[in-house]
Amino acid sequence: MTDLPRYLRIVADLERRIADGELRPGDRVPTTRAIMLEWGVAMATASKALATLGQSGAIETVPRVGAVVAARRLPSRSAGGLDRDDIVRAALRIADADGLAALSMRAVAAELGVATMTLYRHLDAKAELTQLIADAAFAEIEYPEAPRGWRAHLRVAAQLQWATYQRHPWLPRLVSIVRPATLPGLLEYGVWTLRALDGLDLDPTTRLHVYGTLVNYVRGTAVNIETETGAELDTGMTSKQWTVARLAVDGPLIAQVTEPGTELDLESLFSFGLERLLDGLTLLFTLRSRTET
Repeated sequence: MTDLPRYLRIVADLERRIADGELRPGDRVPTTRAIMLEWGVAMATASKALATLGQSGAIETVPRVGAVVAARRLPSRSAGGLDRDDIVRAALRIADADGLAALSMRAVAAELGVATMTLYRHLDAKAELTQLIADAAFAEIEYPEAPRGWRAHLRVAAQLQWATYQRHPWLPRLVSIVRPATLPGLLEYGVWTLRALDGLDLDPTTRLHVYGTLVNYVRGTAVNIETETGAELDTGMTSKQWTVARLAVDGPLIAQVTEPGTELDLESLFSFGLERLLDGLTLLFTLRSRTET
């Protein structure tokens, strides 16, 4: 916690006092001057600490009394009873239920029933939290015995990634292809997938580009899962039902593009595109093999 700004260390200490019962609902909290004397900080730092506590809902201002511990405090848990896994699981629940827009340190603290600043003893910032939930999502993958043949192996790898995005529709936005996070769950997926290319005599650059192309294809298609889920909730119709309904209205226009009754949804798009991608890699590997011989 020594890396935190001075005002956040003050906030964390006061949050601890509240969580441990040293400061109870209705008790006056230290004044700006008292914080200046206890911590040896400037008035601006002390004021910022109190303002942060107010924004988090930990304290409130009572007329003619001043700042006191908020009357409606969430059930508290000491820092010793909380670990990083608790925080990550809570963050996953929030993201799965309401999307990344609903995820914040304050929301996670509310889910866990702790003071917001307690989380900073385990995490540096929200940016780190989003990396950790992305890693936790990939860590859920249960890998089967590796299929024989690179094509079957890559197909399964893509399907495992796709299924992970279906469980967590917010996840594609957190996966970077060119700036990947070096975390255990993500690395395990990469290592398992790249094993498909062992024995193909590919140079490191080609191996990495094959892997990146596969991952990016799945991710790029999966970005639509969250949007489609929202559209289904808004309309009360699946994509197939929506297409049937639109045929009744725009049938002549749609007929200019495709035959009535022709279906396209994310699952069929994913499967079709994946096989065409694997076809392309088959051609690439074949041409390379012929060139080398």
